[in-house]
Amino acid sequence: MNNSFEYIDIILLAMIAGFIFLRLRGILGKKTGFEGKLATEFQKEFTKNVAKQKNQNQNFDELAQKDFLKGAKIAYETIITDFSDSDNKLTHSKSLLSKKIYDQFKNALAERESKGHFAEITFIGVMSAIIKEHKKIENNLEVTVDFVSELITCIKDKDKKIISGDPEKVKKVYDTWTFSKDTRSNSPNWLLIETQN
Repeated sequence: MNNSFEYIDIILLAMIAGFIFLRLRGILGKKTGFEGKLATEFQKEFTKNVAKQKNQNQNFDELAQKDFLKGAKIAYETIITDFSDSDNKLTHSKSLLSKKIYDQFKNALAERESKGHFAEITFIGVMSAIIKEHKKIENNLEVTVDFVSELITCIKDKDKKIISGDPEKVKKVYDTWTFSKDTRSNSPNWLLIETQN
C-alpha cells in the first residue's frame, strides 16, 4: 500500500517537473544552433534594415549616425565638385539641395559666368566629418556636420589668367553644413538646407 503511494508521488512530481520544464521552454525559448555570427551577406542586409528602422523611428543612435555620415561625405564631395567645376552649372547635385540653397548656388554661378570666370578644382578628399548636432523640428530631422576637406582650387578668367586660388597648392577647407529629412517622406534623401564657412 505504501509502495503504491510512493509511485503516485513520483509520477505526480515527474508531471509537475515536466509541466514546469515546458513552461520555461515556452517563455525562454530553445537553442537552435543559429545563435553564432550571422552570415556576411545576411549581416549586411540585417544592419541596413536595422538602420532604416531606426531612422523611421527617429532614433538617431550610433548606427544611424554612422550610416548617415557615409552618405553625407558622398553628398559633400558631389556638391563641392559640381559647384566648382568649369561649366558653371549644377548638373549632378540638384537633387541634394533644398530650393533655397539651389537658388543661392545658381545665382553665384550665374554671377561667376557673367564675369567670364570659371573654376578649376581637384577634390583631394574629406579628412573628417563630425556630427555637431541633430534635432527634430516638427516633422523634419536636421543634422549639422562639421567637414574638413582638402582641395586644390582656383578661379580663372576667359584668358585663363588666375583670379584667385592656386592650382599647385592643397588647401584645407572647413565647412559646417546642415542636412534635413522629412520623416513623413518615403524618400531616403537628405537635403542640404544651410551652409556655413
